[in-house]
Parts: sequence; C-alpha cells; structure tokens
Amino acid sequence: MKPTRRTLIALAAVALATPAFAQGMKAPAKGKTVGTVLVTGANRGIGLEIAKAYAAGGYKVIGTARKPAEATDLNALAKSNPNVTVEQLDVTSDAEIDALAAKYKGVAIDILVNNAGVTGDTNKQRFGSIDYTDFAAVMLTNVKGPLKISEAFIDNVAASGQKRIAVITSSEGSIAGVTANRQPFYRGSKAAVNMVMRNVAYAVKDKGVIVTLVNPGPVDTDMMKGARGRMPLREVPTAAKDVIAVIAKTTMEKTGTFQSFDGTDLPW
Repeated sequence: MKPTRRTLIALAAVALATPAFAQGMKAPAKGKTVGTVLVTGANRGIGLEIAKAYAAGGYKVIGTARKPAEATDLNALAKSNPNVTVEQLDVTSDAEIDALAAKYKGVAIDILVNNAGVTGDTNKQRFGSIDYTDFAAVMLTNVKGPLKISEAFIDNVAASGQKRIAVITSSEGSIAGVTANRQPFYRGSKAAVNMVMRNVAYAVKDKGVIVTLVNPGPVDTDMMKGARGRMPLREVPTAAKDVIAVIAKTTMEKTGTFQSFDGTDLPW
C-alpha cells in the first residue's frame, strides 16, 4: 500500500526536526534552513565543532564568545557561512545575557546549547589551600550561567518547532562515580548544574521544551588536556556529532536525565 500524501508530509516534517547529519542526509539546498541554534562558548573546542556541525546541517547558528574579536575560527566560520552569526556573551554577566535576549526577542530558537564552561585552576582546588575566589568563578560560569541563559531564552525556545535546551555536562559530575579527590570545583559545578537543569526540565515541561544533559566524554580540547593528563581523549568532531545526536534523540520521557555521548544513562 502506497503512503498517502499526508503521511509523506508528516515523515518529511519529522526528518526536518532532526539534524540532517544525524540522519545521514544531505544538508538542505542553499538558502534553506531547518532551524536556529544558539551555542554558548562557540569560539573554540567542542562548542566550535557543535556550531560547525549545526551550520553544515542547515541551521542558522548564533555562536557566542566572551571576546568575539579573538574568536578567529568562529569568525572564519561566519565569514564562510551567511547563516552563522557571532555574538558577544560573557555567561557570568547578567547584563550581557539580558541584552542578548532582548536583541533576539521574538526570534524562535530551536536548540539552545549551554556549552561555555571552565575547569578552574587545579592548583587552587587542593583541600587545605582552597582558593574560594576561583571556586566562585567556576560555579558562576558552569552553574549560574546555564540557568540564567535558559531562563532568559525560554520564550525563544518555546516558540520554536524543536523546543530543546541542552547542557554540556560531564561524567565528573556523577557523585556515584567519585573514588578519589580530584577537581572538586569542576566536579561540584557539574553535579550542581545537573541538579539545577533537572529542575528546569520539570519547570518547562508544560511548554513542551525538552532538556538534555549530555556528557561528551574526555574530549581533545585545550581545557581537557590540562585536566586529564595522559588519559585518552576523544576527537572533537566525533564528540560534537555524538552530542548533537543525543540532543536530537532525547524524548520528553527522557527530559532532564543525565546521559553520556552514546545515549546511555549515567548515575547521579
């Protein structure tokens, strides 16, 4: 039995609601887009690769950086792709977050990716000589940042077709996985953002918004090289692709759950 025209239209809508590259499909024709994505900390590392991948998949991408003038690779991406826009944003600044939200008021944002984060200076996290100023800076960036941004842009996300908020978290935020003292600032911030965003998932559920907490694994970025030492690191493009696939596959039933890059659940 041949599918009806209505069925074909419905199938096409489902396909467009998922990143083209995650489905193994070609990107849309030139000039066509499938949605809008906002990625924080898009100037380097996995944030930059996520921005590149979404742009290649036919999305309009708003990539933020604390210092846009120094975001060489992100600026190059924007120059080569008219669907990529670079915006200034320090995720620790309420004023900058509010200003960016005001600038994009009324613009539907299908996927909001809270990627910006810091590990903190490992030498300042040693018990007995803890630097509490550094501790506060890590918490401000990794916990308050995603919360404030999600709240500021919730109307944009709720007005979109895909309605997704994602947070790049870490397996280091798993309390059950702790077997030794290591990076308490970073670990604490990731455990905290997991809790905060799980609460957000319930707060926005009635708006139809899905929240994904995804661990990309130890990725070969400047930040993780210093934190992980000799531990094997994942290639950045692969990690970005995996993160995007998990975001796309997260259902409302899985909203607010703690997932790894392969889609498996992680212990809290």
